[in-house]
Amino acid sequence: MASILLAGGGTAGHVNPLLATATELDLRGHSVAALGTAEGLESDLVPLAGLALHVVPRVPMPRRVSMAWLRLPGALRTAVRAAAAAIDATGADAVVGFGGYVSTPAYLAARRRKVPYVVHEANARPGIANRWGARKAARTAITFEGTPLPRAILTGLPLRAEIQDLAHVLSNPATAKRARTAARESFGWAADAPTLLITGGSLGAASLNAATVGAVRALVGHGVHVIHLTGRGKSDEALRTHGDLSARDRNAYVVMEYAHDMAAAFAASDAVVCRAGAATVSEISALGLPAVYVPLPHGNGEQGLNAAPAAAAGAAVIIADADLTPAALEQQAERLVLDAAAREATARAAAGIGIRDGAARLADLVEQVLR
Repeated sequence: MASILLAGGGTAGHVNPLLATATELDLRGHSVAALGTAEGLESDLVPLAGLALHVVPRVPMPRRVSMAWLRLPGALRTAVRAAAAAIDATGADAVVGFGGYVSTPAYLAARRRKVPYVVHEANARPGIANRWGARKAARTAITFEGTPLPRAILTGLPLRAEIQDLAHVLSNPATAKRARTAARESFGWAADAPTLLITGGSLGAASLNAATVGAVRALVGHGVHVIHLTGRGKSDEALRTHGDLSARDRNAYVVMEYAHDMAAAFAASDAVVCRAGAATVSEISALGLPAVYVPLPHGNGEQGLNAAPAAAAGAAVIIADADLTPAALEQQAERLVLDAAAREATARAAAGIGIRDGAARLADLVEQVLR
């Protein structure tokens, strides 16, 4: 049994893969602890998962020339000392970093303590911490083929337990049929109801919500059942549209701000319209679901790069945010949901590129560096 320190935090994109990897390593008999900040999601989620959380100060990289640059060296030294103290306290035999503010001090501290470290990069375009850390990493794991990091090994993303379990259920035609029937019945629909899931993530997406509101009357009129997750506080327009539909069509349009059981929403669906964050693309591909990806138009373009392999494989369609009209959404969604040949071909392509065992693959790499 080895002691392993997992470093990551700030966003769900870092914390969820960390927790999935921790579960896999724990099942293999290793002792696992986490390194994170006091401000990020990890401060709540890591203790809830039963893991010890060792805290390091948050050290963001300044985006422009300012006094923050002068404070950076001292802040980074403090964070590295805290990370080194965590390595000492846990007796870590290896460190695994998932990118973000926490990983840079973790990699530096691991070098200082001569402890091997593994880098996991979730996005197709690596962040600064992982670009730097991968140079001297014992192993580097990537989620998407072609991610530009040296000596990279494709592992996929460590998936949340409920998504990993559902992916295995949906990979078997017999169990998939039962799961889809149960999920659709939970929405009050028939087992064979053609179903589309539209979600902009927990924060919602104004462009997806607007296009959905504009297209939903045509969608339900053509027989598509729609699960619309608007994001918190963003359901007003969708609910007004829901109320304006006929009683028959209203039953086919479910509006929720947030799905407490995301696995059930996925299980009910024939296709998904969504953003293209690394976790989203990884989960949908692992589930074998056709997708219409609408990459976030801000940032460094990483969402478009995340979705590109799925589109190239025929597993998805990409619509630029600026091109997302009700007509475009309706056309692509109806093709994937109502055209059986297109739906089945796209689902096969998604299943072909989806990685369901990302946590196990990453754990294998960690165990390699312990030998």
